[in-house]
Amino acid sequence: MTCTWKRHTEEKTPNTVVKKEELRDAASLYHMFPDVADVVQLRSQLLNWYQREKRELPWRTLAVTESDLNIRTYAVWVSEIMLQQTQVATVIDYYNRWLKRWPSVKDLASATLEEVNQMWAGLGYYSRGKRLHEGAQKVVSELRGQMPQSVDRLLKELPGVGRYTAAAVGSIALGEVTGTVDGNVVRVLCRLRAIGADCTSPAVTEALWSLANTLVDPERPGDFNQAMMELGARVCTPKAPVCNQCPIQTHCRSYHKVHVKQEQNSRKLLGTPYSKTSVLGDIEDCINSGTCSLCPSEPWDDELGVQNFPRKPTRKPPRMERTLTCVVSRSGGDGEDEVLLQRRPNKGLLAGLWEFPSLLLDEGTSERKQKMALSDEVSRILGTHLSDTLLQYVGEVVHVFSHIHQTYVVYSMCLKEADAHSHTGNTQWLSHRALQEAAVSTGQKKILKLFNSVDTRKEKCLKEKNKKKSPVCKKPRVGGAKSGGRQLCLTSFLTSVKDQSV
Repeated sequence: MTCTWKRHTEEKTPNTVVKKEELRDAASLYHMFPDVADVVQLRSQLLNWYQREKRELPWRTLAVTESDLNIRTYAVWVSEIMLQQTQVATVIDYYNRWLKRWPSVKDLASATLEEVNQMWAGLGYYSRGKRLHEGAQKVVSELRGQMPQSVDRLLKELPGVGRYTAAAVGSIALGEVTGTVDGNVVRVLCRLRAIGADCTSPAVTEALWSLANTLVDPERPGDFNQAMMELGARVCTPKAPVCNQCPIQTHCRSYHKVHVKQEQNSRKLLGTPYSKTSVLGDIEDCINSGTCSLCPSEPWDDELGVQNFPRKPTRKPPRMERTLTCVVSRSGGDGEDEVLLQRRPNKGLLAGLWEFPSLLLDEGTSERKQKMALSDEVSRILGTHLSDTLLQYVGEVVHVFSHIHQTYVVYSMCLKEADAHSHTGNTQWLSHRALQEAAVSTGQKKILKLFNSVDTRKEKCLKEKNKKKSPVCKKPRVGGAKSGGRQLCLTSFLTSVKDQSV
């Protein structure tokens, strides 16, 4: 291994060093970077590409321009939490608004959880915002307002910060020499070193972290780690990777393997004998093939090419759930309709957010019983008795979480003022406009959108129906010239003639 790898392991405990040595012995050099010169060249190629091609993102700019170490660490921490399982394009606007409202960790600590949830609404994975808020309060109350200034302290002292986030913040904000391994980096490293075993297994996880710590540039650790993530996001993508644009293509075992397989197949078609010396050099397979914990257990698929790596375990399909939901409305004080919301529990899915009154639907329950259960739930919330005959079916809304395929069966209920008072602290009435800015999930906004569209169609149909039932017949003025050429209804014509004859 390289000097960088040795320096990193020396900083660890003896037990960790043993694990690294075991890892090196278990895997052949085929999966590692045994040549220091290759590592130096890869760093240079990747950083030069990054300097030319990197996207200008607000957290990157701040990490370079902010001189206050405490603010810089806080701002990078916020960006890394927001970017977890969320696309960069989505995060940018949220990040800018967040930093404008809470530019320091002390500002965030002084906010309420309700304000944080409101700011986070629509970003998904809402527990992340809660952990940021809890972390800020801990920094202020227990750490005197000073953000942790090392990877180890970040990992130990901030709730919701794991190995990757601590390493990312430590390298980008603090300049600590440590590699990072996120989803993009997993893909890049697996393809670089032809690691095809389950990328979530302990053996592969440790191998990837060892590789990341071997490769990271000691002079520019933050830039190098961001370059690896940028490469995975834009070039070494999950599908349709653009290998011809990859700055470190010459180091990629997967890319070489594709060309070897292509030459082998061509020679078979032409009937030309195959010899290893006739193809690209330095493409020997793992010497421990069949016993290596990093090699793929499945055969190579020519159609996949470099996408043979990494191999992920088959994900369990999300569980199917159906939920009864009621949009309860009343007339507001300013004439604008308001809807009833209740707060979810402080733990679990969508913790602390607001939602329409809801009940998990038991399959097989009759529609009559569904409506009775839903009206009982609304009655309980409002502290009154409401008949299920007030419920009107609206439609269904599908919203997919990472592990739940949720279908909301939506009803509506319009209440008189006397029925519309709430008696609990976890309920509120909001106008449709205010609800768009409240701490509600995207699924709830979809429900309101469906309700509004159906309500609008009903109003339009009602107007058309009334228009057809009661056609307006204006009293005509007598005389062709004065009538303006309009056709008169028969009753008005006869009446006019009778008046003239008197």
